[in-house]
Amino acid sequence: MTLSAVFSPDWQAPTPPATAVLLLHGYGSNENDLPGIAPYLGVKAPWASVRAPLSMGYGGASWFPLEGTDWLNPGPIEDATTILWQWIDANIAPETKLITVGFSQGGMMASQLLRTRPERIADTVILSGFVLDAEQQADATLATERPAVFWGRGTADVVIPQPLVTAASGWLGTHTTLTEKVYAGLAHSVHDQELADVKAHLNRP
Repeated sequence: MTLSAVFSPDWQAPTPPATAVLLLHGYGSNENDLPGIAPYLGVKAPWASVRAPLSMGYGGASWFPLEGTDWLNPGPIEDATTILWQWIDANIAPETKLITVGFSQGGMMASQLLRTRPERIADTVILSGFVLDAEQQADATLATERPAVFWGRGTADVVIPQPLVTAASGWLGTHTTLTEKVYAGLAHSVHDQELADVKAHLNRP
């Protein structure tokens, strides 16, 4: 399966960038959803916004199915992770480090990239997202190295079930150096304060 993407104007640089930003949209959205936040990240790097592989009609796409309460079936999530890495390998130089920024289901995918090939990841940003409650190939390495992760969510988010939030908190707290922000009154969305906090995280000393 071949994924599609939109790219920043500076993507076609003469030499591969040291760092690139990978934007991963949420369930039912598409590759045009997140590029608007790129200028607010404070990162001087080209970006790519990738379209999820499963078409939902009306321009929407998903990384894996969300059926009933079985949101964390490992098989489809791991398949999506493999497909995304195939796209990365075909489109991004192996020496380029990735800053992954994922919203909701895309946040899950950002965490999956970290949990499978952490040597490629410079930083991880999870916005209103969750993680897979199943052991992944690099989890033991992450528990030792504790890479930086930003995880932001709102108190009024009724989309992500509380058990998934609890599971994500447990995993991120034991496998990463976590910057966790919880925003009063924020629904399943992103606002200016969260983007300012993401910028501070990505530009920390």
